[in-house]
Amino acid sequence: MRLAGALLLGLTISTGCGWTREPPTRSIEVGTGARSLVLLHGFSSSPQEWMPFTATIRLPAGRRFVFPEGPDAGVNGRGRAWWALDLASHVGSDGLPDLSATRPEGLEPAARSVRALLRDYRRRDGDGGRDVVLGGFSQGAMVSAEIAFRSDERLQALVLLSPTIVDEPSWRDGIAARTGLPVFIAHGRTDRILPFGASSRLARTLADAGLKVTWVPFDGGHEIPAEVVTALNAFLETHAR
Repeated sequence: MRLAGALLLGLTISTGCGWTREPPTRSIEVGTGARSLVLLHGFSSSPQEWMPFTATIRLPAGRRFVFPEGPDAGVNGRGRAWWALDLASHVGSDGLPDLSATRPEGLEPAARSVRALLRDYRRRDGDGGRDVVLGGFSQGAMVSAEIAFRSDERLQALVLLSPTIVDEPSWRDGIAARTGLPVFIAHGRTDRILPFGASSRLARTLADAGLKVTWVPFDGGHEIPAEVVTALNAFLETHAR
């Protein structure tokens, strides 16, 4: 994950930062608010890579950051993953991965583990657990979309950063049930890891189904630049208060 260019360093973490160990998905919390902004890291990454963003993503009052940890090891022991992602076996005509007709074996277990974590927070936080904003970067965005479009998990908004479409027929069946859900989607036009076109198509599909889509294409690659953080802050100010 490439970090935004305008990061503020020297961040002081609040006393609400800690590890939760039940259910099996661990997570870092930053802040003490009762309502969560849950962000899932990408493939071969870690929850710690979100930490600099706590200085640039502006949380609405009463929220906290929650950064879960993927259950699998990343490539060559680097970082963590949500499942063993094999992009090379699914290359499309443009030379980039096309997972739209694929259902990876590890996707559903990853989604279940995150849902279990959300249930744990709901038990702890009471009504505050109803107001979850769920999202992620790259593989984490795939898991977030899987939860949104293949479950009835209660979500206030969805954030998809450099995602791609996975198992499109099954997602389409669940999209209609999310009519009115605010969704933020950002993707770089020159991304050579996951195709820009898939995110653009997903944004159109969601908007056509009546979801409230904020689509942020940008000139860049597989990253989260400062302009995306700025747009995300405006989205959260409107939809996550």
